[in-house]
Amino acid sequence: RCETVVIKKELEQWFFKITDYAEELLDFTKLDWPERVQLLQTNWVGRSEGAHVTFRSEAGDPLRVFTTRPDTLWGATFMVLAPEHKLVEKVTSAAQRASVEAYVAAAVRQTDIQREAADKDKSGVFTGGYAINPVNGQHIPIWVADYVLMSYGTGAIMAVPAHDERDFAFARAFGLEVRPVIEGDEPDSLDGNTMKAPTTLSGMMINSGPLTGTSADQAVASTIAWLEEQGSGTRAVNYRLHDWLISRQRYWGAPIPMTYCDECGVQPVPEEQLPVLLPDDIEWRPTGESPLKYHPTWKHSYCPDCGGAATRETDTMDTFMCSSWYQYRYLSPSYDEGPWDPQEFSHWMPVDTYTGGIEHATMHLIYTRYFTKALRDMGLVDFDEPMLQLRNQGIILGEDSEKMSKSRGNVVAPDELVAQYGADAVRAYLMFFARWDQGAPWSGSGIEGVSRWLQRVWAIAVQLAHSETGVEASDRPARDLRRKVHQTIQKVTLDMENFQFNTVISALMELTNALNGARKAGLAGSEVYTQGVDNLLKLMAPVTPHIAEELWGILGRPYSVHQQSWPVADLAAAAAEEITLVLQVNGKVRDRLTVPADISAEAAEERALASEKVKRHLLGREPKKVIYVPGRLVNVVG
Repeated sequence: RCETVVIKKELEQWFFKITDYAEELLDFTKLDWPERVQLLQTNWVGRSEGAHVTFRSEAGDPLRVFTTRPDTLWGATFMVLAPEHKLVEKVTSAAQRASVEAYVAAAVRQTDIQREAADKDKSGVFTGGYAINPVNGQHIPIWVADYVLMSYGTGAIMAVPAHDERDFAFARAFGLEVRPVIEGDEPDSLDGNTMKAPTTLSGMMINSGPLTGTSADQAVASTIAWLEEQGSGTRAVNYRLHDWLISRQRYWGAPIPMTYCDECGVQPVPEEQLPVLLPDDIEWRPTGESPLKYHPTWKHSYCPDCGGAATRETDTMDTFMCSSWYQYRYLSPSYDEGPWDPQEFSHWMPVDTYTGGIEHATMHLIYTRYFTKALRDMGLVDFDEPMLQLRNQGIILGEDSEKMSKSRGNVVAPDELVAQYGADAVRAYLMFFARWDQGAPWSGSGIEGVSRWLQRVWAIAVQLAHSETGVEASDRPARDLRRKVHQTIQKVTLDMENFQFNTVISALMELTNALNGARKAGLAGSEVYTQGVDNLLKLMAPVTPHIAEELWGILGRPYSVHQQSWPVADLAAAAAEEITLVLQVNGKVRDRLTVPADISAEAAEERALASEKVKRHLLGREPKKVIYVPGRLVNVVG
């Protein structure tokens, strides 16, 4: 904002060793979570199998690299170190020192995203030093380049330009040797001078000393075995995930409960002194530093071990620390004998269903999984995962299909809609106008329809409250209404479980229409009609809680609608008496028939062959075959 150059500084900070759980975080067998979240977390953990290989500088310093392609070792023609690598200064020659220092200073100002960008021009600088390839003793130049990061692997790579796209681009940019060691399909794949692109697939090993001729399916395993035998490498698994940095240099956040004693070192604050509370009398300074650093008294404490003077840690914790276990503390926030009330915990945990945005996939949701696994290993919980089922909601965009924001001027104020239509109408419309898991651009035109539906429900319930009871209903209309009621219970229950709230509203609207029709047919006041209205209000209660409660009271039902048992569908009553059969001739739809739901295969075939439209399209031919799909279709093959 102020155009000052941003620099990175090394700090001593606190970490949680989440990497100890990397492998377990890849196991989703106990979870009903969206595949997209599982994929995002899998990629975030970033498991790679390969080998650790130790090169050495000419001075004998070990330069360890991780590679997923040890079979290409004989094609390594240079090494690249991350600008932050601790050996950069040591391997840099006097002649190259100024160039290297200038390059490093510029590189560390960039973000990792900028440095890894695929379309970024390759940049780097030669250190003047060389490394010794352990497989053939060749001395290869050591470069520094910003596309190598300390946060992945070891911060050093062996560059095999003939078989890696980034290395190939780098080699071509700086005129470095390209040496093929994997046989490719292209004519130029055996000549590094004419290669137009690297051979990145596995293949027969060539120019690879004792492993020349090793086939693709054995190349990696054979190379690792050879490295282990020679003592220059070992089989390894690498993870992109790195340990969780929890230190924050700011005031807001839970204080890190540690003290520093000159005699005893780092000491945890005793449990009886927890929680450590932030001071209220802080002074903000224009430096941007945390005011805790300069508070005159707060940071001064005593050592719990020797009793001498000590200084508090002035960093606070990452806010994800609190959100990683908040669901446990919420159970009993006033409980002071432990983190949670054991009885409440055993009843409610783990969380059955958790909802939230997809943006939490690789931060909050990974951290809370890690937290639970660590608590398990400490003996505090007896399960492995914090939330068994996860569902992600979509985003409601502005009417311009952009994310709502004040700067765009596309924010829809719910207060105005609530004032005009009521909270229940707005709530129901939010559930109705788009799929919950997908979201959509906001459209205010449909809320009138939802409002009219609620007015019809109100009219039905109020009219019932003033109707005579015990009205006799004729068999067929009563049976039809009862079927619709139980079909609606069935559908709403299933759709609620599947978070398909838009079709929940649709089903409730259909039942409202059916009740309206039954009222006009004279069923108002009958037992089946009264039960239908009661069930409608129970099903509406999660959707429109205020209207459902008010109408439940108007009908004189026992308080409260929200304390009633959820309706259970009678499957026999919900079963359709008739179904529609699609009739096909040679796979093309030619007719439809309404038939009894329990029609037999023989009767269905007979009815299909009797159809005039089917006969007409058979052109007088006898059918060769008749295929019946129960309850759905009959296909006549002629």
